[in-house]
Amino acid sequence: MSGKSIIKAFLIGLLALGGALATTPSILAQDAPPATEEAKAIENLVNRAATLIDKDGKAAFVEFRKKDSVWFHGDTYLFAYDMGANVLLNPAFPQREGTNVSGQKDSKGKLLHQAIIDTAKKGSGWVDYWFPKPGQTEPSHKWTYVKQVTIGGVSGLIASGFFPQ
Repeated sequence: MSGKSIIKAFLIGLLALGGALATTPSILAQDAPPATEEAKAIENLVNRAATLIDKDGKAAFVEFRKKDSVWFHGDTYLFAYDMGANVLLNPAFPQREGTNVSGQKDSKGKLLHQAIIDTAKKGSGWVDYWFPKPGQTEPSHKWTYVKQVTIGGVSGLIASGFFPQ
């Protein structure tokens, strides 16, 4: 094979690979945020909250609602659902508590609450979506760590997230 033929074959292969990557977004999709201190802190917070729920059940929600606490400060807050998408806890958006959020989409069309529940059903993990920061109405990119828990004998989840800069 001549040098030109080798280069031509290489370029054709490269174009084919590029086309395959471009048409397969799941290959490029990120299933967790970059391993930053902020991401580690959120994961730790959720794991600590899950331990407290295991110990105290719904009574732990009293602590989670306290503003300017380790659980709820700035843009950081915990939220909890049952597996039917009923909001049990959301101190940043308390009007959501007692509502069912199934079928709601983020500004990009993602069924965000279903993605959160599906992730919890696997045990734990990260979900990204677009959601307003507390006190705002314009959606921002958010990463949320989710963990399955049992709340008062009912399967549910506890979660918290952050807005990457």
